[in-house]
Amino acid sequence: MILNNLTWHLKFPGIDRLWPDVTVQDVLSAAILLTFACLMAFEIRRGRGVRGRSVVRRSYRTNLCLFLFNDLLMSALSVSSLLVLAERHAGGGLLAGVSNPWLRGLLGLLLLDLVLYLWHWASHRLPWLWLFHKVHHSDRSMNVTTGFRLHFVEVLLTVLVKAAFIVVTGVHAAQVLFGEALITLAVLFHHADISFRGERKLGRVLIVPSLHRVHHSALRGEHDRNYGALFSIWDRLFGTLMEARPAQIGLREVDALGFVESLKFGFTYAYAPAPRPLEPMIAEAAYFRAEKRGFVPGFEMFDWLAAEREIVERMAGGRNRHAGTVRQAS
Repeated sequence: MILNNLTWHLKFPGIDRLWPDVTVQDVLSAAILLTFACLMAFEIRRGRGVRGRSVVRRSYRTNLCLFLFNDLLMSALSVSSLLVLAERHAGGGLLAGVSNPWLRGLLGLLLLDLVLYLWHWASHRLPWLWLFHKVHHSDRSMNVTTGFRLHFVEVLLTVLVKAAFIVVTGVHAAQVLFGEALITLAVLFHHADISFRGERKLGRVLIVPSLHRVHHSALRGEHDRNYGALFSIWDRLFGTLMEARPAQIGLREVDALGFVESLKFGFTYAYAPAPRPLEPMIAEAAYFRAEKRGFVPGFEMFDWLAAEREIVERMAGGRNRHAGTVRQAS
């Protein structure tokens, strides 16, 4: 695992006297494994159980096999170079002027989460990225192991995105380590097939299972929402947040896939989601926004999101006015 490769040589200050062999790797890995075990046990005993047991068991097998395959592959490719990259570029980049380590850590985490949000958004919009990302959405039973259901090409591309993030921001190695751990814990949490009291309130700040469940809906209009990894603020800011109860999880007309089938599925265009009904309108509105700016590059995604939010709000407002007129007439 990336986290294991990055943390092997670091120790907790002050603890090494009591446990000289305890490293950051040990503690973070133990926390992740413990969280994974607790969430799996909870969803097995008290989960929502919206899918049959056979579907869930196959999901577990496929997802854990993909995890082990990706883990071995990433170890073979020495992804620990991310740590070397962080040590080489620490103190430079966008965070060079932030001297307070706590503030730098918070800003680094927020920027990382924003980058992952944008990367996730692009994985749904760009066909060559969706080609691999659709493997993650092919799970017909969203559970704690679904977070591991990733095609190895997407894993490699994500590592490159994180490497670019390290160079641009100049985050320190410790920030990389704890950022990876926190994001991993968040992914396990929001994929778990659980529900709890106060979930909606917590969802005002963080991505919770009920929000991410919408993202795994079989409907295109729903699974193109809630892209956040840790915080829900980016979805709220860019107008991609949706609260709903999806009727079906997975991809339409795609059966439950095994390990080998999932690897092959990432290299086929056999499944491409149908365009959303509002996409032509959004594209036209985004074009006019870009035209007003003189087509300055680099703002394409923001133009699209702003246009999408404006059209959705107008459509919702029109429906509300129509409903009000009908009530008055009756």
